[in-house]
Amino acid sequence: MLMVDYDPSGWNAPEIKPFGPLSLDPTSSCFHYCPCVFEGMKAYLGPDGKPRLFRPELNMARLLRSAVRATLPAFDPAAALELVKRLVAQEARWIPNKPYHGLYIRPTIIGTRPNVGVMPTDDYALFFTVCVPAGPMFKPGSSTPLALLAMEDRVRAWPGGTGAYKLGANYAPAFESQKEAASRGYNQNLWMIGKNQQICEAGIMNFLVVLKREDGSVDLLTPELDGTILPGVTRQSILELARAHTEGRTELDGILPSTKIHTRETLITLPEVREWNAQGKLLEVFACGTAAVVVPIGRIGINDEDIVFPKYEEGYGPVAKALWQRLVAIQEGRIEWEGWSVPCL
Repeated sequence: MLMVDYDPSGWNAPEIKPFGPLSLDPTSSCFHYCPCVFEGMKAYLGPDGKPRLFRPELNMARLLRSAVRATLPAFDPAAALELVKRLVAQEARWIPNKPYHGLYIRPTIIGTRPNVGVMPTDDYALFFTVCVPAGPMFKPGSSTPLALLAMEDRVRAWPGGTGAYKLGANYAPAFESQKEAASRGYNQNLWMIGKNQQICEAGIMNFLVVLKREDGSVDLLTPELDGTILPGVTRQSILELARAHTEGRTELDGILPSTKIHTRETLITLPEVREWNAQGKLLEVFACGTAAVVVPIGRIGINDEDIVFPKYEEGYGPVAKALWQRLVAIQEGRIEWEGWSVPCL
């Protein structure tokens, strides 16, 4: 594990040490007021057997934004990335040498000021990073698409809040709703906000839909970044790959070059999704994130009924499947694309 302490003199010397417990004062601010931010990253083995990170500079930039929002000490994202790369290089033996597997990496910053006073924690902190081997969340042909329970009486985020940042405090309040969803036969929650049932996120993932156009092209829609939604690295990558296909800069497998994928970041409501589905315009619904990469959504439950979406033989619709395959190929270093796959050695 990687550890770097921060005190009034600044960031201390970094240390990579064996995984083990942390020793913290019981009055540390992280235990009481939750100054805690983190990132989720993955390392993969490339064709040469060396570990690679997927667009890690975006994760480090987001971690810095989250730290500033939580009044935790700022840091140099490039320097932090070099430390993470050293850790991954040292722990590369833990990366499963299997398709779709990787090493999940959790860079974290917590406030450690030893004082129960309610105040910012910008003078004492700990940056640490741990790694865990990880397999695929969804296996084409053998897994069932996700079922989401829409939450009408609870929200994950709100305007002016912290939904756009990766704060630990954003997650614990959602666990009760997650347990309720599981007890009713759903995998996760669909988070919404407002009387118009504006869609925010699918559990802890970004939400996307594919709509067909009369000319044979499709629209790829995802909620706009309005401050209530985490700006996902996978989300951004999906939008950029779809645009590259439409602009003729690449060709996604299984999608004809003549089939344009028009991306739109816009407000999406659940009533709209229901209407598109009833009209036959809705082709695919899926979610994306670091852990899952891309995972199809099969149904959304609300008011004791399910909105059931189109089914596909392997679970994925053609657009989601093409994007998932290309992302994984880039992550594993089998396809080079705009420097997204970064070697650690």
